[in-house]
Amino acid sequence: MNEFACDVRNGLSKPQKELPSKYLYDELGSALFDAITVLPEYGLTRADQRLLETHAADLPREFCAVAEFGSGSGRKTRAVLEALSPQRYYPIDLSARALENCSNALAGLARVEPVEATYLNGLDRVPRNGEPVLLLFLGSTIGNFDARCRGDFLRQVRSRLRTGDAMLIGFDLVKPVEQMLEAYDDPTGVTASFNLNLLGRINRELGGDFDQRAFAHEARYDPEARRIEMHLRSLRDQVASIRDAAVECRFRAGESIWTESSHKFQPEEICEIARAAGFEIEAQWVDEQWPFAESFWRAA
Repeated sequence: MNEFACDVRNGLSKPQKELPSKYLYDELGSALFDAITVLPEYGLTRADQRLLETHAADLPREFCAVAEFGSGSGRKTRAVLEALSPQRYYPIDLSARALENCSNALAGLARVEPVEATYLNGLDRVPRNGEPVLLLFLGSTIGNFDARCRGDFLRQVRSRLRTGDAMLIGFDLVKPVEQMLEAYDDPTGVTASFNLNLLGRINRELGGDFDQRAFAHEARYDPEARRIEMHLRSLRDQVASIRDAAVECRFRAGESIWTESSHKFQPEEICEIARAAGFEIEAQWVDEQWPFAESFWRAA
């Protein structure tokens, strides 16, 4: 049984059924997410882009190598590479298609050496020649981790960096609840298609028999945890079987599968998160149109 099948089996066996958000991003899911980033309701990507284009020139120039977690197409990375002119760029992503697109788009700005791997395994594979490395973690992916996992992950990142290395990391900030919910439940239904595609992927890759029309996309806000949750809510009592995961899953009407969390942050807590992981903040920029922070951390 492969990792995808094991994770599906384990997640759907929990009292609150859940599936890891990384499985939202197959080829179709990645294309749908790209469409989400240009929706008027989803201002996060544009805020990230504005900050990078405005402040990339303010970054220190000593980095000969740049690595990036979850590079995707590399669209937002261009401003950083143009400002720093590094010798080498290491995009780290699980999607071979995304790495190919990224390599083609940024080939003229550095020697692009794609790394098809998970984040930490990919960082382990980045060659170290004694010069400081800048690690990019753009967008709001850090918000997909709960507090315990986030702290553990950032400490593991820090353990792989050397004194003088740095990280540029994005944090989506708290904003009015209605605005946050619209960003994850757009009226055109693109986000719903993105979420429901996870069931389609299980059907295609694991021999599942989910009826996607019998589930509805739902975005919720948990004010105590300050997070948006994406769920797939069963519209009726039903049973789904997944051949390759060797599991049969029963759903009651109204029961949900939790597919993603997107935590939102206050600007002042970002410094605490950095220090707890072994970093010091050297600079932080916040977009005025869509509250979003780009934070430059140095390995302490």
